[in-house]
Amino acid sequence: MTDGSAGRETISAGRHLRSVPDEGADLPELLDRAARGQQEAFATLYDRTSPRIFGLVQRIVRSPEQAAEVTQEVYLEAWRLSARYDPARGSVAAWLTTIAHRRAVDRVRAAQAATVRDDADARAATAARDTRPDQVWDHVDARLDAERVRRAMGSLTELQREALVLTYFGGYTQREVATMLKLPLGTAKTRIRDALIGMRDALEVQG
Repeated sequence: MTDGSAGRETISAGRHLRSVPDEGADLPELLDRAARGQQEAFATLYDRTSPRIFGLVQRIVRSPEQAAEVTQEVYLEAWRLSARYDPARGSVAAWLTTIAHRRAVDRVRAAQAATVRDDADARAATAARDTRPDQVWDHVDARLDAERVRRAMGSLTELQREALVLTYFGGYTQREVATMLKLPLGTAKTRIRDALIGMRDALEVQG
């Protein structure tokens, strides 16, 4: 019989077994005897402590069914680790409570993670269903056009770029640009024209 199957049988027996000789035993003694393979001792330990452990777990997981499963996991772990219990580090009740709290929190986190994944999958499915192919390509084209313009702008001189931005992105007239840059109108027009020629050449090179 494996430790796991023995633990499950012992936990199941704990719901029915009342061993009279163990009634006066304290919890450390019961756990010590369980560590030496005495299933009746572990069943008595279960009977004495499981209501408190179940209550703690249920307050965390908020579900009687989940609490029952987690409580069984707690005692399976306690059965496997009973030989490692160190009285110097705390009482048996505190040891079991620590295991129970950790198991319950893990169960809640797992449930929350599953909910988040399900919600994300649902949102992704909705987005995929509602997004038309032409919308995707429009977005890609816009990104590509913006990148091409950015690279072409980078090929201009700083003065050309300044004049072009004010005219075509700022919406100013050539005369207003000349005034803002404190340039003769003819110089401003030449600078804007050279910037446009530079942009055209750069975009043609990019294809």
